[in-house]
Amino acid sequence: MPENYDVSSGDDPNRKPAGDDPAGRADRPGASGGSAADATRPSTPAPTGVPEESAAERTTQISAEQLAAAESASTGSASAGSASTGSATAQSASAGSTGSAAEQAPSGTPAESADPAERGTRPLSQQSGADDTQRLGQEPPEDDAERTQTIPTVPAESGGTYASPTDFLGAPGFLGSTESTAVHPAVSGQEPTVQASGGSFAAPPPTQQISYPEVDSERTQNIPKVPADANSPSAAGFAGGIGGGFAEDPPEQSGPKDRRKLIRGGIAAGIAAGVLLLLYVGDLTFSSGTVPRGTTVADVQVGGLSPAAAERKLREELGPNLQQPVQLQAGDSTATISPEQSGLTMDWPATIEQAGSQPLNPFTRIASLFTNREISPVSHGDEQQVVAALEQVKPRLERPASEGTIKFEGATPVAVEPVTGRSVDVQVAADQVMADWAKGGAVQVPFTEQAVSTTSDGVHQALRNVAQPAVSGPIAIKGEGHDAALAPETVAAALRFEPDGKGGLRSHLDLPTVIGGVEPQLLDTMKPAKDAEVVLEGGRPVVRPSLEGRGVNWEKSFEKLLDVARKKQDRTVQAVYEQQPPAFSTDQANGLGIREVISEFQTGGFEAASGVNIRRTAEQVNGAVIKPGETFSLNGHTGPRGTAQGYVESGIIEDGRPAKAVGGGISQFATTLFNASYFAGVQDVEHKEHSYYISRYPAGREATVFQNPDGSSVIDVKFKNTLASGIMITTEWTPSSITVKFWGTKQYDVGSETGPRTNEKPPHEKVVPPGEPCSPSKGNGGFTVTDTRTLTDVKTGKVKKEKPTKTVYNPQPIIHCGAPPAP
Repeated sequence: MPENYDVSSGDDPNRKPAGDDPAGRADRPGASGGSAADATRPSTPAPTGVPEESAAERTTQISAEQLAAAESASTGSASAGSASTGSATAQSASAGSTGSAAEQAPSGTPAESADPAERGTRPLSQQSGADDTQRLGQEPPEDDAERTQTIPTVPAESGGTYASPTDFLGAPGFLGSTESTAVHPAVSGQEPTVQASGGSFAAPPPTQQISYPEVDSERTQNIPKVPADANSPSAAGFAGGIGGGFAEDPPEQSGPKDRRKLIRGGIAAGIAAGVLLLLYVGDLTFSSGTVPRGTTVADVQVGGLSPAAAERKLREELGPNLQQPVQLQAGDSTATISPEQSGLTMDWPATIEQAGSQPLNPFTRIASLFTNREISPVSHGDEQQVVAALEQVKPRLERPASEGTIKFEGATPVAVEPVTGRSVDVQVAADQVMADWAKGGAVQVPFTEQAVSTTSDGVHQALRNVAQPAVSGPIAIKGEGHDAALAPETVAAALRFEPDGKGGLRSHLDLPTVIGGVEPQLLDTMKPAKDAEVVLEGGRPVVRPSLEGRGVNWEKSFEKLLDVARKKQDRTVQAVYEQQPPAFSTDQANGLGIREVISEFQTGGFEAASGVNIRRTAEQVNGAVIKPGETFSLNGHTGPRGTAQGYVESGIIEDGRPAKAVGGGISQFATTLFNASYFAGVQDVEHKEHSYYISRYPAGREATVFQNPDGSSVIDVKFKNTLASGIMITTEWTPSSITVKFWGTKQYDVGSETGPRTNEKPPHEKVVPPGEPCSPSKGNGGFTVTDTRTLTDVKTGKVKKEKPTKTVYNPQPIIHCGAPPAP
């Protein structure tokens, strides 16, 4: 930034200070050569918030009135001052006359002067380019001493006022300023002080130390900006500056050509807006009352159509398909339901109404030309009907979770991949069906996935490491005398896999299956143990002693069998032999106390076919021993009673009339067995009377049995041995009777009390149509009866009367085969 200088003085801004003093102190007069005001003038700071201005900018703001005032002040000072002061006054007057001449010159015609001094005092705006060049260094500048001589002297009177040129334009004391400065005489030991009056810039109080600017730049910074008169020629001259650098250039004015461009652009924009408006109004008019453009329903375009036409199109294109079964899909499972049976119907008007009307927003209307808006069909359905339909197909949509495992096809292992389960909530599925059934395509039914613990990697690892090596060849079982071979097929049948909880499979061998494959090969190396027996010899119970045996301890022998099976070499297992005691020893048999008959019961009157089945059952039950605390089951003891076990077809009662079935007649043995247990004093666990009373059995004290074809029990006779001794059952069959005896140690004398028959009901008649199987029957009446058992301890004589049992017999109808008899 160039140093500040007085434009009118001809000071060169490029001239350096004399000597090596960078601040220019050598050019300024010292205390003896300068004025007292310069020595004590304070540095006035620039107003806060005002940008710093260059000296040239502040100089250009000097008005013509200020120049005139400076001329007047200079003239007055010359009459009372020294010669140097007069010289300064003459210079000031010369500057003032130049300014006055500039004011009188016409605008735009600067006054020219041949005198260089005069040109130096003109405003810059009225100087020529040659003058500028001369001022900026082509004429010899004045030295500091000459410039100092131009400064007016300050009157020494106490309290007087003076105009200080060093304060420059617009500062307190400037020539023409309305402000004045009061000078106070110096007090001993202090510098003189000044005080401004009548202006906005005041000197500090007398007690404040005042400092003055040291260099021109500091003095220039203290010059406040004086607003220029826009109409003053001098202001215009300063505003121009050198090259226009002292003020901002005026804004460029747009010319006629630019205005014409703006007008043409505005006209074009107006025409375009008008065209768009016409198009919008026309489109709004022509599309009024139609379905919004781009609207589709289940992929059927209905946009731009009237509501009636849109509904008609939907009925034509979607209607036929809505009568077809609704496809349902849950994962990879599919099923169908009938829309009619599910109560599903389409609401065409509501579907069109849902699309709405043409939008008013122009941008939305434009966007509808390039986009589609899918509208879901509106339908109705009976939720309960939909749920009922889904319940029927639910098994086809669901899938149980299946853990991965390994199965065998013969002796070949096959990996079974794990499959996650799938469950369907029919309530949630019903909502989805009613929402999507009319859209076309399969309805995606929501489902919940059921996780499994096994992984495919875990299954295949078990396949490689266990299953495949296990069946790679036979396993040798070394016995005493000769060996056996465990075949791969037997290993495959015995090998079991289950999840290990870590994604893999845990394996083991089923011991009974392995034993079944090996034991027959080693039977001649073993001697089985023999249990003690209680038999009748000479009409009395006798104990046949038990015998110890020697056999294979299969558990110890096959303890490491799985580890051996996983090997490909050294596949041999040593059978471990040991002494084996009998399951029922001689001592145990003797300790049962089976020595006498404690009860017996006999029935008769059965037909020949029933007698065959009764005898077969008696053979199976004869010799059964029930230890104290054990429970005996007739169905459990005999097992299935079919033709394979020696049973034949015989009479039964079915639906109140006689019929036939394999095993018929066994109820008579069941009744005989129940009564023998009744009078032995043991606990009744389970029994059931016949539905109809049979005269050859005691009323309220009889039983029947029934099994499913597979041998599973339905109706059974069970009792628990609550006696102190064991019980042995013996049976005696003849073609006309069956007797059952209980042997043990007698503990009770048992009595039975049968109550009177009550609530009797006569039988009704029933006719079996001709051609149907029929067995005539005279029928029996129905009634209710009770039975009470009394137990008397044979040792103590204590009597125990049990709670009565009640039996209700239904009337047995009179059966007529074919037409009923004539009255």
